[in-house]
Amino acid sequence: MLKQGLSQKLLQKLSPQQIQLMKLIQLPVAMLEERIKQEIEENPALEEANNNNEEIYEADLPDNESPEDEYDEDGVLIDQPEITSIEDFDEYESLLSEDTPDYKLKANNYSADDEEYQAPVVSSETFYENLIHQLGMLRLPDTWRIAGEYIIGNLDDDGYLRRDLESLSDDLLFTKNISISPSELEQVLRKVQQLDPPGIAARDLRECLLLQLLRRPQTPEVKLAIKILENHFDEFAKKHYEKLLDRLGIDEDTLKDVITEISQLNPKPGLQINTALDRDLSIIPDFIITINNDKLELTLNERNAPELNISREYKELLQAYKEGAKTNKSQKEALMFVKQKLDSAKWFIDAIQQRQQTLLITMSAIMNYQKEFFLTGDWTKLRPMILKDIADEVGLDISTISRVASNKYVQTPFGTFLLKELFSEGMTTSDGEEVSTKEIKKIMEQAIADENKSKPYTDDQLCKILNEKGYPLARRTVAKYREQLGIPVARLRKQL
Repeated sequence: MLKQGLSQKLLQKLSPQQIQLMKLIQLPVAMLEERIKQEIEENPALEEANNNNEEIYEADLPDNESPEDEYDEDGVLIDQPEITSIEDFDEYESLLSEDTPDYKLKANNYSADDEEYQAPVVSSETFYENLIHQLGMLRLPDTWRIAGEYIIGNLDDDGYLRRDLESLSDDLLFTKNISISPSELEQVLRKVQQLDPPGIAARDLRECLLLQLLRRPQTPEVKLAIKILENHFDEFAKKHYEKLLDRLGIDEDTLKDVITEISQLNPKPGLQINTALDRDLSIIPDFIITINNDKLELTLNERNAPELNISREYKELLQAYKEGAKTNKSQKEALMFVKQKLDSAKWFIDAIQQRQQTLLITMSAIMNYQKEFFLTGDWTKLRPMILKDIADEVGLDISTISRVASNKYVQTPFGTFLLKELFSEGMTTSDGEEVSTKEIKKIMEQAIADENKSKPYTDDQLCKILNEKGYPLARRTVAKYREQLGIPVARLRKQL
């Protein structure tokens, strides 16, 4: 049985403007530029400000929307009331006024003599393009060439081939209609492994190191290194040096020479090319902190504050449509379209302004909280700080602070740091002082760097050292911090 009922519900919803602001806050400065370009392309009412000294006028849009207004996914008003009389156009008079100051994000304080620096765009050959180019220099049958390109396409970023040849053979049959056996594919793989850098397309670390050694001059040390990797790789990887000395019948100095030879090899040859390309990519800081007379000064990267204004041409369209909209329905629809675009442009500029303010307030709180660190650059001066500490300081939600800190960098006189690195948990020392876990990790790193490499510290010994320095940690916690630092266990750090 169907029934009708009337009920009231109280719902809390985010407006499209709030959603737009949250998305903008999360963007780093480089992605913000792309987002602004996208908005300019999609909304003809929004444009970049001119850099000349001409006076630019902009709209002061009416704030006539009520809380009951509804918006679509693009943040544009829907269910607009129909315009029926000339009085309905009175609200647009401010849009047409030339006395309204321009709606800009910042003033143009630069003269025509100021030099404008533009970073050059660097284009480089990718890791895969480099290998495909080398493969093209070899004389291979067409079938082998296609198979070689397919093998290169299946390499991981570090240069390893981690798929078995049987699977690749099946893929070539179904995707390229090429029938090639795994044994023949092995021959193609050998050709790919001849490419530079040495060790490329290896299927494991042992094969990678052997491929590099086979290209070196065959000195006694290299021949012995090849023998060790072929017959005693497990003992070498686990650093059971006593077993190697006994089984090979060599002295300790000879083994040291072999280890030195192997240590010069590259365990991840693919990164050799990728890293070279990464050097061309620079980090763009979102915040810049400088020290002036022992005082910290914070500024936003200028790319966070682009000059935007509302198109003068679109304001002139309002004037053009005003008279015709009194009697022509199509002119009314055109007028409403223009107003929607102007509203959207205004909201976007408001969101950019609010983003700047939110970023400055939040980063100022972080800078003051970590004042000693920013003045000295000493990581041991870093105070324990979590998102809630800053949220309570500035009166914003924790999620907003997280968005501000996400994927953003701060430039200081001591280097450029990821903002998230400044947040860490804390612990209390034996003296009752609150310290950051990053300080403990720095002390642990220094202790490991100064250890006797022939007898490296175990986790128990590291735990004892930290306890003596006033950091009461359990061995399990020390092991966790060591793993977070990417430091292997004592046995793997051992050297002859």
